[in-house]
Amino acid sequence: MENVHLAVEEDDLYSGYNDYNPTFDSEELENDVGFQQAVRTSHGRRPPMTAKFPGTAIGGRPLVSSFGSRIPMASSMGRPMTGAVQDGAARPMTAVRAAGYSSSLMRGSTFDPLGQSKGPAPPLEAKNEDTAEEKIKILEKKVNDLIEESCMAQSIGALQLALEKAKEAGRKERALIRQREASGNTEHINLDLTYSVLLNLANQYANNEMYPEALNSYHVIVKNKMFTNAGRLKVNMANIYFKQKNYPKAIKFYRMALDQISNNHKELRIKIMQNIGVVFVRLGQYSDAITSFEHIMAESPNIKTGFNLILCYYAIGDRERMKKAFQKLISVPLGIDDEDKYIPASDDPSSNMVIEAIKNDKLHQMERDLKVLAEKYIMTAAKLIAPAIETSFASGFDWCVDMVKCSQYVELANDLEINKAITYLRQKDFNQAVETLKTFEKKDSRVKSAAATNLSFLYFLEKDYDQADRYADLAMNADRYNPAALINKGNTVFVKKDYEKAAEFYKEALRNDSSCTEALYNLGLSYKRMNRLEEGLDCFLKLHSILRNSAEVMYQLAHLYEQLGDPQQAIEWLMQVIGVTPTDPHVLAKLGKLHDDEGDKSQAFQYYSESFRYFPSNIDVIEWLGAYYIETQFCEKAIQYFERATLIQPNFVKWQLIVASCYRRSGNYQKALETYKEIHRRFPENVECLRFLVRLSTDMGLKEVQEYATKLKKAEKMKEIREQRVKSGRENSARGRREGSTGSADSGHSSSSSKGERLSAKMRSLPGSNEPYEASNPKELDASYVDPLGPQMDRPKTGAKKPVDDDDFADEDLGDDLLPE
Repeated sequence: MENVHLAVEEDDLYSGYNDYNPTFDSEELENDVGFQQAVRTSHGRRPPMTAKFPGTAIGGRPLVSSFGSRIPMASSMGRPMTGAVQDGAARPMTAVRAAGYSSSLMRGSTFDPLGQSKGPAPPLEAKNEDTAEEKIKILEKKVNDLIEESCMAQSIGALQLALEKAKEAGRKERALIRQREASGNTEHINLDLTYSVLLNLANQYANNEMYPEALNSYHVIVKNKMFTNAGRLKVNMANIYFKQKNYPKAIKFYRMALDQISNNHKELRIKIMQNIGVVFVRLGQYSDAITSFEHIMAESPNIKTGFNLILCYYAIGDRERMKKAFQKLISVPLGIDDEDKYIPASDDPSSNMVIEAIKNDKLHQMERDLKVLAEKYIMTAAKLIAPAIETSFASGFDWCVDMVKCSQYVELANDLEINKAITYLRQKDFNQAVETLKTFEKKDSRVKSAAATNLSFLYFLEKDYDQADRYADLAMNADRYNPAALINKGNTVFVKKDYEKAAEFYKEALRNDSSCTEALYNLGLSYKRMNRLEEGLDCFLKLHSILRNSAEVMYQLAHLYEQLGDPQQAIEWLMQVIGVTPTDPHVLAKLGKLHDDEGDKSQAFQYYSESFRYFPSNIDVIEWLGAYYIETQFCEKAIQYFERATLIQPNFVKWQLIVASCYRRSGNYQKALETYKEIHRRFPENVECLRFLVRLSTDMGLKEVQEYATKLKKAEKMKEIREQRVKSGRENSARGRREGSTGSADSGHSSSSSKGERLSAKMRSLPGSNEPYEASNPKELDASYVDPLGPQMDRPKTGAKKPVDDDDFADEDLGDDLLPE
């Protein structure tokens, strides 16, 4: 009981629970001075002085404001106290301002921590471009833009525009330097910009072949010690001296550049040494060139240097070193991947997609180009040294083939063998060439097809069409997709006049290789022979879009338009041919004929005269020009043309009679009489000559009149007898044909009689004694185009296929219309 205490009346157990706590009163916050001051300042970060609550851990401490005075409303509970503060003492101000609050707010302003009530931000202040520094920056930007525009113009080939931009950049850069000097800010001059301007200007001068100006610009850069690594530009100066053929000075500057480049830049040093070797070759100092090339092959061997080294050894005639250099050449590593890398080896679709993506990318194309270049150098080197390294070129080729078979270029061995056959051809040793090519009949299909294609080509040139057909079949059987073999097969059918079948082979060749121009040309010829002119025209128009400057194609187009009855188009195409081959006499004569057919005699005379100037032995041109002068009553000028015809065809009496007739028409009767006497001496039975002799002798009162009259009667009687024989022979021939018993002898007789008729027709076309000379129309030219070298172009082209070299048969007189592919 002593532990039990009775409740005192004053202490109510439930007192205090209904008291109102002003902390939770939010209605008077705007008018609460302490709260507003806490919001605007750092007072809100002070720990509050809590009031006495029932059941709390803090008791007896009154709720005070930041100033220590008791207020009806306190701020929020705040954060815990950070330091000891005595009762009633104010907490010191902190240096950290509350995020989002500002003490600049006036009392009574709204709560806007993000400052949204201020409205949009004011616009940025414009830069003051009137200041010197701003002007300098703007000018620097203009100079950089001009340099960039100059480089872009050069990249598209506008060299003159690039030079103008470079000059303008130089002017503005000098103005920039003057502006900096005027502002007293010389220590901030942009040397890199000056270097860029001068270098670009020098490059543009060099691109425009203004070499003295380019050298001056390079000298300005090189002599300025403030430009680092400017010594490398001496390589550019040496290149300019090389283009000017000032080789000693080029070597000097190459060596100066080499001295200023450290050994760390090994590749650059190798390229400069290679240039030095090339300059020595141009100077003919092969020993010095060999020294440079040998150093490169020892340090960093490459295909081009190896080939140049072989050339130098060949120039000095060193057989053994040629062999060693060839061995080094074929052992140079190319650093490219094997082609097997691009063959899908698994069924993984992702890896196959990657292989397809990289199969024709630029890197693979670069690898292929490098390999093709290496093979070209090796083939050229082998063909060059083969006749020089051994006693005969055959044994030299055999040595090269053996070396190549032991290298990474094994597939070139067969190509070298074929080139061996080509060399036999150039030496006119066709039998050895054929024997060499026949050795490939038992090899793999690709090589067999190439060799058989060349054999077919050779037999076609020799007009042995059966053998050509046989080897064309062999080439097709070995490789049906070989377009050259199909072309040769089509040619053998073409010469047999089976144009439909030949066209099928040409079409198949085009299906295998759409860019095969020989097949397209021959297909057009086939359509032309089959009189399918529109289809032939399509072929040649398509071919003209591929071969823009081919005189053969343009001539065929002109002839097709002529056959289609469009002479104006024919003339237009022939004018294009003249643009390509302006001295072609046959094209000029053809133009003259077309203008003559159109009635334009003056243009026809111009073109015929040009044709005669380039080729004064064309009888058709001579006849037309002589007839033109006779028609225009200038018989004296016509004489020189017909006298030339007499020299070309001395046994053709027509020209001599025309010469005599021209003398007679021009009034020179004595010269005409002498000419007729000379004709009578050479052709005593010529009736026309005797008639003119009788007439002239009568007019001139000569004693020989009776003699010539007697001879004329005898000649006329003999002529009548011959004509009767011809007539009877023609009747017998006709009767024999009706009876079906025509023999070879009768055919020959008929042929001779037809020749006699043609000759009689020509003789009848000669002028009579009382009638003026009428020029016969110039004979129609052959449809085949003949170029100045003589080949007829209306023949099919052959398809001598690789591995024949690009210039194979180019120097041989084997018929230029039979061009290998």
